[in-house]
Amino acid sequence: MDAKVIAVIAAGVVFFTAILTFVIFAIIRAHRHPITTGKEGMIGQVAVARTRLDPSGMVFVEGALWAATTEGDRIEPGEEVIVTKVEGLKLKVVKKTK
Repeated sequence: MDAKVIAVIAAGVVFFTAILTFVIFAIIRAHRHPITTGKEGMIGQVAVARTRLDPSGMVFVEGALWAATTEGDRIEPGEEVIVTKVEGLKLKVVKKTK
């Protein structure tokens, strides 16, 4: 075989090996992260009050509008809150401290 053909084959093998190594490490890294979906993933999220929560109202979190109940002080529209609990389709929230 010609030296150029061997060099092209070797470069292709090195390139393929590098891509395969990257994909394997990406898969391993993805499996190490905890699952953060469903109601477990909502707890701790920061939401924005859309209506007054006194004690119930609406908040915007993760791109959706949710019914919420405050577990503390009255919350005004525009204030940030933290999700503490999910009960069905209703969130329990507390005012975010600065």
